[in-house]
Amino acid sequence: MLGRVFLLLATLGIFHAAYSTYEHLSYLKALERPEGPIPQEIVFETFVALFLGILGACLNTPALKEITWSSEMRKHKIDEMDSRLGFASYVNRGKQVLYKPEAKTSQ
Repeated sequence: MLGRVFLLLATLGIFHAAYSTYEHLSYLKALERPEGPIPQEIVFETFVALFLGILGACLNTPALKEITWSSEMRKHKIDEMDSRLGFASYVNRGKQVLYKPEAKTSQ
C-alpha cells in the first residue's frame, strides 16, 4: 500500500513540476525573455518526485519466485505434465531383422 502512495505522490509531483515549468516559461515569454534557467525549486521538486517514484516502484513489486525445475514440479503432478508423445517413435527395424531374402532363380 505504501508503494502505491509513493507512486501517486510521484505522479502528482511530476505533473506539478511540469505545470510549474510551463507557467515559468510563459512568464518569461511575457517578459520577452524566452531564454532563462528553470528555478531551483522546480528542479528540486522533479528530483524528489523521481526519488519517490523509484521508491514506490521498488516497494510495489511482488516477491521473487524460484525458477528452478524442482520448484515448478512442487506445483504439478507428473500426470499433469506434457509427456511429449509427439517425439515418441514407434517405427522399429523388426522387419529387417526377420526378413528372409528370397532365393534368386537362375536361368
